[in-house]
Amino acid sequence: MATITRLPWVRHLRTESSSWVRHSRGGEAVRVGRGLSFWFSPLTASIAEVPADDRELPILFHARSADYQDVAVQAVLTWRVRAPEVLADRVDFTLDLDTGAWRHEPLEQVAQVLTQLAQQLAWRQLAAHEVRELLKSGVDGVREAVTAGLAADPVVAELGIEVVSVRIASIRPDGDVERALELPAREAIQQRADEATFARRALAVDKERAIAENELANRIELAKRTEQLLAQEGSNARRKAQDRAAAARVDAEAQAERKALSDKAQAEGITLVEAARNAAERERLDTYRDLAPEVLLGLAARELAANPPAIEHLNLGADSLGPALQRLLAAGSDALTR
Repeated sequence: MATITRLPWVRHLRTESSSWVRHSRGGEAVRVGRGLSFWFSPLTASIAEVPADDRELPILFHARSADYQDVAVQAVLTWRVRAPEVLADRVDFTLDLDTGAWRHEPLEQVAQVLTQLAQQLAWRQLAAHEVRELLKSGVDGVREAVTAGLAADPVVAELGIEVVSVRIASIRPDGDVERALELPAREAIQQRADEATFARRALAVDKERAIAENELANRIELAKRTEQLLAQEGSNARRKAQDRAAAARVDAEAQAERKALSDKAQAEGITLVEAARNAAERERLDTYRDLAPEVLLGLAARELAANPPAIEHLNLGADSLGPALQRLLAAGSDALTR
């Protein structure tokens, strides 16, 4: 918007470089150009300001698809003035010389024309397709149809403007229809989610079964190892018992052999002693064999005297003592004689 400085008799206008200005006096153009700044008289001047920069026009409208479903289209149309002098002749861009604002609403008029043209082009495209096709790939088709239609429309060219771009933000059906259309997709997604959940549960069950099988295999292996250990311990115990029995047997045999040897040696010693004793006794008996009875009786008496036994009663009669003394004396004499 232009900036106007007011003085008592004259005024000053300053515009931005993006604005095209035409200063007229008496129906004739005095100044024409972009970003002008000048003094003028409010009594004779008429000034029009046309924006020369890009303008965005948001559009929201409803249409009906080929299957008779209501569709809401949200788009943004970017346009600019190609020939400002032509647009200034077709649309009133005259400024209020007191405020610098437009007397009317020229941009709304241009926006209304462009909106109606874009709606007609979009309606034609939307009516040729069903709502499923529009939701799937209708954005590109609508954008291309609107862009090509506005570029070829003579009304746009006659206004001196051009459409820079058309952007379709969204194409949405009625809420119930949209939910109905989304339901199969949601069900498919839910089904895939359920399948994934089932697969995860099945995998978990398989893993649990594998774990249980591993635990059972470990228990079986442990039982086998325990059985082997017990068998080995029993074998070791039997071997130890056998070794102890063999050692005891060997020890007993050794003791028996030692005892037998000892007994044998003792028996042999006794035999030798007895043999020697018997031999001495035989020699002694052989010595006494040739002695006279009287001598033997004397030796017996001497032996008896050397080792007298305990005699409690002794009866000596004349019949027994006399002959014995005679024999003793006779034997002693014979011995002395020899």
